[in-house]
Amino acid sequence: MEIVEKITNTDHEKVLFGRDSTSGYRGIIAIHSTALGPAVGGTRFWNYASDEEALTDALRLSRGMTYKTAVAGLPLGGGKAIIIGDNRKSNREAILRAHGRFVETLRGRYITAEDVGTSPADMEIVRLETRHVAGLLGLSGDPSPYTARGVFRAIQASAKYLWNTDDLSSVTVAVQGCGHVGYQLTKMLHAAGAKLIIADVNANSVARVANEFAVEVVQPNEIFSGAADIFAPCALGGVINDRTIPELKVQIVAGAANNQLLEERHGESLRERNILYAPDYVANVGGVFNGCIELLGWGSARAAKKIDDIYDTILTIYERARAEGITTSKAADQLAESRLRRGGA
Repeated sequence: MEIVEKITNTDHEKVLFGRDSTSGYRGIIAIHSTALGPAVGGTRFWNYASDEEALTDALRLSRGMTYKTAVAGLPLGGGKAIIIGDNRKSNREAILRAHGRFVETLRGRYITAEDVGTSPADMEIVRLETRHVAGLLGLSGDPSPYTARGVFRAIQASAKYLWNTDDLSSVTVAVQGCGHVGYQLTKMLHAAGAKLIIADVNANSVARVANEFAVEVVQPNEIFSGAADIFAPCALGGVINDRTIPELKVQIVAGAANNQLLEERHGESLRERNILYAPDYVANVGGVFNGCIELLGWGSARAAKKIDDIYDTILTIYERARAEGITTSKAADQLAESRLRRGGA
């Protein structure tokens, strides 16, 4: 395993590139902060257009994890791992084991789990090479239902704040992305009586949701302009940007995707259009709370309560933003940064 440390102009503690010539593995581990505890963050297996694009994603996602755990009040830091390449490769097991060896070199400073392109079953393979992995089968397992539950609670809180009711039976929600979390969220919204508009680049994911629930299916590029009350981004990041914001007809943006705002200024752009934004790393922390069953020895009841409490955290951030005349994303950042300065106190 060849490991090279990358110097960046960000505030990350450590960024490493790993290569294994035998398996063809190429990976990145970015540790943003261990100020509150060991860095946690999933392993994303994705076919990036370039190493630079992969690095940018790792840096953004790891920083988001630091803020996510800080706002959540957890004794954990933020990190992220990237496996660069086609996640359908025939030698997937060899690549995952090489990744496990890479994680092991950090001796517990970074703890990984599943993410886009990986699964709890994949983490069992990574576990063959390192014990610094969570989300294992038979333990906390697939975080998707718990992430979706947290996002659902964030949507309810947003509705309560804006419309003085968290009843979603008369609300239309446009869900972008019908993968693991998007599917679970759609299921919950359907059960709550919401009308649903869905889109995904994966036709099989769309078909699964359309076969199970009453939904309107649109093309991926049409999901932003749909006649909906709420937009729920549940795919990749950067979807709230200069191109998409003018298309939005919704009053709320609340979803599961990480790094939904392409740039920080896009939070202000949403605010100028009177669109309420549920900061992504606050809304989508449910999977991390569930992971605390393994990471911190929590019971399942405690994890479930923390997930439901996302409702109150979102409302607190909205009230802080209104009182200070700032964006909701800035209010969330300030809360995270104050906890980082105090060491989590």
